[in-house]
Amino acid sequence: MIRADLHIHTVLSPCGDLEMTPLNIVKAAKSRGLDLIGITDHNSTLNTLEIRRVGKRFGLAVLCGAEITTREEVHVLAFAEVDKLPALQAYLDEYIVRIPNNPDIFGYQLAVAENEEVTAQIDYLLINSIDRSVEEVGEFVKSLGGIFIPAHIDKHSNSIYSQLGFMPFGLSPDAAELSASGSADEMRGRDKSLLKYNFIRSSDAHYLQDIGKVSTLLDTDDLTFDNIRKSIISKASPPQI
Repeated sequence: MIRADLHIHTVLSPCGDLEMTPLNIVKAAKSRGLDLIGITDHNSTLNTLEIRRVGKRFGLAVLCGAEITTREEVHVLAFAEVDKLPALQAYLDEYIVRIPNNPDIFGYQLAVAENEEVTAQIDYLLINSIDRSVEEVGEFVKSLGGIFIPAHIDKHSNSIYSQLGFMPFGLSPDAAELSASGSADEMRGRDKSLLKYNFIRSSDAHYLQDIGKVSTLLDTDDLTFDNIRKSIISKASPPQI
Protein backbone atom coordinates (compact mmCIF):
# COMPACT_ATOMS: atom_id res chain seq x y z
CA MET A 1 0.00 0.00 0.00
CA ILE A 2 1.13 3.54 -0.72
CA ARG A 3 -0.13 6.85 0.62
CA ALA A 4 -0.97 9.45 -2.03
CA ASP A 5 -2.10 13.06 -2.20
CA LEU A 6 -2.98 13.65 -5.84
CA HIS A 7 -4.07 17.29 -5.85
CA ILE A 8 -1.31 19.77 -5.01
CA HIS A 9 -0.73 23.24 -6.43
CA THR A 10 2.59 25.05 -6.79
CA VAL A 11 3.63 28.67 -7.02
CA LEU A 12 2.65 28.44 -10.70
CA SER A 13 -1.01 28.62 -9.68
CA PRO A 14 -1.93 32.23 -8.85
CA CYS A 15 -3.68 30.99 -5.72
CA GLY A 16 -0.64 28.94 -4.66
CA ASP A 17 1.48 30.31 -1.83
CA LEU A 18 4.94 31.61 -2.76
CA GLU A 19 6.47 28.88 -0.57
CA MET A 20 5.03 26.16 -2.84
CA THR A 21 8.32 25.54 -4.65
CA PRO A 22 9.62 22.15 -5.84
CA LEU A 23 11.97 21.49 -2.92
CA ASN A 24 9.54 22.73 -0.27
CA ILE A 25 6.68 20.62 -1.64
CA VAL A 26 8.76 17.44 -1.79
CA LYS A 27 10.16 17.92 1.72
CA ALA A 28 6.68 18.58 3.13
CA ALA A 29 5.27 15.50 1.40
CA LYS A 30 8.06 13.27 2.71
CA SER A 31 7.68 14.63 6.23
CA ARG A 32 4.00 13.63 6.17
CA GLY A 33 4.60 10.06 5.09
CA LEU A 34 3.45 10.39 1.49
CA ASP A 35 4.80 8.00 -1.15
CA LEU A 36 3.14 9.67 -4.14
CA ILE A 37 1.95 13.17 -4.96
CA GLY A 38 0.09 14.63 -7.92
CA ILE A 39 1.09 18.09 -9.14
CA THR A 40 -2.00 19.79 -10.53
CA ASP A 41 -1.59 23.47 -11.21
CA HIS A 42 -4.41 25.32 -12.90
CA ASN A 43 -4.33 24.63 -16.65
CA SER A 44 -0.57 24.12 -16.79
CA THR A 45 2.00 21.35 -16.38
CA LEU A 46 5.06 23.64 -16.41
CA ASN A 47 6.34 22.86 -12.90
CA THR A 48 5.60 19.14 -12.89
CA LEU A 49 8.84 17.77 -14.31
CA GLU A 50 10.96 19.95 -12.04
CA ILE A 51 9.14 18.59 -9.00
CA ARG A 52 9.43 15.07 -10.36
CA ARG A 53 13.21 15.48 -10.57
CA VAL A 54 13.38 16.70 -6.97
CA GLY A 55 11.09 13.87 -5.92
CA LYS A 56 13.46 11.29 -7.39
CA ARG A 57 16.27 12.62 -5.21
CA PHE A 58 14.13 12.19 -2.09
CA GLY A 59 12.43 8.91 -2.98
CA LEU A 60 9.03 10.48 -3.65
CA ALA A 61 6.98 9.52 -6.71
CA VAL A 62 5.30 12.35 -8.62
CA LEU A 63 2.37 12.16 -11.04
CA CYS A 64 2.53 14.99 -13.57
CA GLY A 65 -0.70 16.67 -14.55
CA ALA A 66 -2.95 19.69 -14.25
CA GLU A 67 -6.25 20.80 -12.76
CA ILE A 68 -8.15 21.77 -15.89
CA THR A 69 -11.06 24.20 -15.84
CA THR A 70 -13.51 23.22 -18.56
CA ARG A 71 -15.84 25.46 -20.53
CA GLU A 72 -18.54 24.79 -17.91
CA GLU A 73 -16.14 25.90 -15.11
CA VAL A 74 -15.81 22.29 -13.94
CA HIS A 75 -12.45 21.40 -12.37
CA VAL A 76 -10.96 18.05 -13.40
CA LEU A 77 -7.63 16.40 -12.65
CA ALA A 78 -5.70 15.16 -15.66
CA PHE A 79 -2.47 13.16 -15.44
CA ALA A 80 -0.27 11.94 -18.26
CA GLU A 81 2.91 9.95 -18.64
CA VAL A 82 6.03 12.04 -19.05
CA ASP A 83 6.30 11.47 -22.80
CA LYS A 84 2.69 12.67 -23.24
CA LEU A 85 3.05 15.85 -21.18
CA PRO A 86 4.02 18.02 -24.17
CA ALA A 87 0.76 17.02 -25.88
CA LEU A 88 -1.25 17.84 -22.76
CA GLN A 89 0.48 21.21 -22.39
CA ALA A 90 -0.03 22.02 -26.08
CA TYR A 91 -3.75 21.25 -25.68
CA LEU A 92 -4.00 23.62 -22.71
CA ASP A 93 -2.02 26.32 -24.51
CA GLU A 94 -4.27 26.07 -27.54
CA TYR A 95 -7.62 26.28 -25.79
CA ILE A 96 -7.15 28.40 -22.66
CA VAL A 97 -8.93 31.75 -22.75
CA ARG A 98 -6.05 34.23 -22.50
CA ILE A 99 -6.78 37.14 -20.19
CA PRO A 100 -3.83 39.08 -18.75
CA ASN A 101 -2.96 38.24 -15.16
CA ASN A 102 -2.74 40.99 -12.56
CA PRO A 103 -0.39 39.60 -9.88
CA ASP A 104 -1.51 42.23 -7.38
CA ILE A 105 -5.05 40.86 -7.56
CA PHE A 106 -4.70 37.17 -8.42
CA GLY A 107 -1.14 36.33 -7.39
CA TYR A 108 2.12 35.52 -9.14
CA GLN A 109 2.35 32.60 -11.57
CA LEU A 110 5.94 31.38 -11.42
CA ALA A 111 7.73 28.57 -13.21
CA VAL A 112 10.47 27.33 -10.89
CA ALA A 113 13.38 25.03 -11.73
CA GLU A 114 14.67 22.06 -9.76
CA ASN A 115 17.28 24.36 -8.17
CA GLU A 116 14.53 26.73 -6.95
CA GLU A 117 15.39 29.38 -9.53
CA VAL A 118 12.43 31.26 -11.03
CA THR A 119 12.63 30.68 -14.78
CA ALA A 120 9.46 32.39 -16.02
CA GLN A 121 6.38 34.34 -15.00
CA ILE A 122 3.22 33.44 -16.91
CA ASP A 123 1.46 36.62 -18.01
CA TYR A 124 -2.02 35.23 -18.78
CA LEU A 125 -4.37 34.12 -16.02
CA LEU A 126 -4.18 30.35 -15.55
CA ILE A 127 -7.42 30.05 -13.56
CA ASN A 128 -9.51 30.88 -16.62
CA SER A 129 -11.41 28.12 -18.37
CA ILE A 130 -10.30 26.40 -21.53
CA ASP A 131 -12.64 26.37 -24.51
CA ARG A 132 -13.44 22.67 -24.24
CA SER A 133 -16.30 20.83 -22.53
CA VAL A 134 -15.79 18.33 -19.73
CA GLU A 135 -16.60 15.52 -22.17
CA GLU A 136 -14.06 16.81 -24.68
CA VAL A 137 -11.38 17.11 -22.00
CA GLY A 138 -12.12 13.60 -20.77
CA GLU A 139 -11.86 12.19 -24.28
CA PHE A 140 -8.58 13.97 -24.90
CA VAL A 141 -6.99 12.79 -21.65
CA LYS A 142 -8.10 9.23 -22.41
CA SER A 143 -6.60 9.51 -25.91
CA LEU A 144 -3.24 10.16 -24.24
CA GLY A 145 -3.63 7.08 -22.07
CA GLY A 146 -3.93 9.42 -19.11
CA ILE A 147 -5.83 9.47 -15.83
CA PHE A 148 -9.01 11.58 -15.71
CA ILE A 149 -10.70 12.44 -12.38
CA PRO A 150 -13.41 15.06 -11.75
CA ALA A 151 -12.12 17.16 -8.86
CA HIS A 152 -13.72 17.80 -5.43
CA ILE A 153 -17.14 16.66 -6.65
CA ASP A 154 -18.77 17.47 -3.30
CA LYS A 155 -17.92 21.18 -3.41
CA HIS A 156 -20.47 23.90 -4.09
CA SER A 157 -18.33 25.61 -6.72
CA ASN A 158 -16.29 24.39 -9.69
CA SER A 159 -17.38 20.78 -9.25
CA ILE A 160 -19.18 18.64 -11.77
CA TYR A 161 -22.29 18.68 -9.56
CA SER A 162 -22.26 22.41 -8.78
CA GLN A 163 -21.91 23.24 -12.47
CA LEU A 164 -23.88 20.47 -14.21
CA GLY A 165 -25.84 18.76 -11.45
CA PHE A 166 -25.00 15.25 -12.67
CA MET A 167 -22.23 13.01 -13.99
CA PRO A 168 -22.60 13.13 -17.78
CA PHE A 169 -23.51 9.81 -19.35
CA GLY A 170 -20.52 8.26 -21.06
CA LEU A 171 -17.93 10.45 -19.33
CA SER A 172 -16.23 7.37 -17.78
CA PRO A 173 -13.74 8.97 -15.38
CA ASP A 174 -11.11 6.76 -13.75
CA ALA A 175 -12.35 7.85 -10.31
CA ALA A 176 -13.98 10.82 -8.60
CA GLU A 177 -12.24 13.04 -6.08
CA LEU A 178 -13.68 14.08 -2.72
CA SER A 179 -12.50 17.11 -0.79
CA ALA A 180 -11.16 16.81 2.75
CA SER A 181 -14.68 16.90 4.21
CA GLY A 182 -16.62 15.14 1.45
CA SER A 183 -18.69 12.01 2.16
CA ALA A 184 -18.66 9.11 -0.30
CA ASP A 185 -21.94 7.77 1.09
CA GLU A 186 -23.61 11.16 0.77
CA MET A 187 -22.49 11.61 -2.83
CA ARG A 188 -23.53 8.08 -3.81
CA GLY A 189 -26.87 8.65 -2.13
CA ARG A 190 -27.31 11.77 -4.22
CA ASP A 191 -26.34 10.12 -7.50
CA LYS A 192 -26.52 6.33 -7.81
CA SER A 193 -24.34 6.44 -10.94
CA LEU A 194 -21.39 7.11 -8.61
CA LEU A 195 -21.67 3.53 -7.37
CA LYS A 196 -19.70 2.61 -10.51
CA TYR A 197 -16.69 4.70 -9.56
CA ASN A 198 -13.96 4.58 -6.97
CA PHE A 199 -13.20 7.66 -4.90
CA ILE A 200 -9.93 9.30 -3.98
CA ARG A 201 -9.47 12.02 -1.38
CA SER A 202 -6.93 14.80 -1.81
CA SER A 203 -5.81 17.94 -0.02
CA ASP A 204 -6.05 20.44 -2.92
CA ALA A 205 -3.09 22.02 -1.13
CA HIS A 206 -2.19 25.61 -1.91
CA TYR A 207 -0.04 25.96 1.23
CA LEU A 208 2.73 23.72 2.56
CA GLN A 209 0.87 22.98 5.78
CA ASP A 210 -2.04 21.47 3.83
CA ILE A 211 -0.01 18.87 1.94
CA GLY A 212 -1.01 15.40 3.10
CA LYS A 213 -3.68 16.65 5.51
CA VAL A 214 -5.87 14.07 3.81
CA SER A 215 -4.72 11.31 1.49
CA THR A 216 -5.65 8.10 -0.29
CA LEU A 217 -4.24 4.61 0.18
CA LEU A 218 -3.58 2.80 -3.09
CA ASP A 219 -3.00 -0.94 -3.24
CA THR A 220 0.26 -1.02 -5.18
CA ASP A 221 3.96 -0.96 -4.49
CA ASP A 222 4.83 -0.45 -8.15
CA LEU A 223 4.95 3.29 -8.78
CA THR A 224 4.85 3.16 -12.56
CA PHE A 225 2.14 5.25 -14.20
CA ASP A 226 0.24 2.20 -15.45
CA ASN A 227 0.17 0.50 -12.06
CA ILE A 228 -0.88 3.68 -10.30
CA ARG A 229 -3.79 3.96 -12.73
CA LYS A 230 -4.72 0.31 -12.17
CA SER A 231 -4.75 0.84 -8.41
CA ILE A 232 -7.03 3.88 -8.81
CA ILE A 233 -9.60 2.00 -10.90
CA SER A 234 -9.31 -1.41 -9.17
CA LYS A 235 -12.59 -2.94 -8.04
CA ALA A 236 -10.92 -5.87 -6.29
CA SER A 237 -8.89 -3.55 -4.05
CA PRO A 238 -10.26 0.00 -4.43
CA PRO A 239 -8.57 3.11 -3.04
CA GLN A 240 -9.06 3.65 0.69
CA ILE A 241 -10.09 7.14 1.77
